[in-house]
Amino acid sequence: MKREYDFSKGERGKFYRPDLHLNIPVYLDSDVADAVRQYAKKGKSDIGVLVNEWLRRDIKSMSQSRKVKAR
Repeated sequence: MKREYDFSKGERGKFYRPDLHLNIPVYLDSDVADAVRQYAKKGKSDIGVLVNEWLRRDIKSMSQSRKVKAR
């Protein structure tokens, strides 16, 4: 690593894209990944579709339980 870097010819925000949507990889532990693969195989579904359904259901139930607690 250099002691100093020259940024005099740098351009601020050159690669900034405010509307860019990133797909963030999620890494499952091996035992969880094995279980998801088995469920997907049984249901003849894609692993990504299955995990997204589970997460949506969990998010929905969390938001509903918060509404109940707020009353």
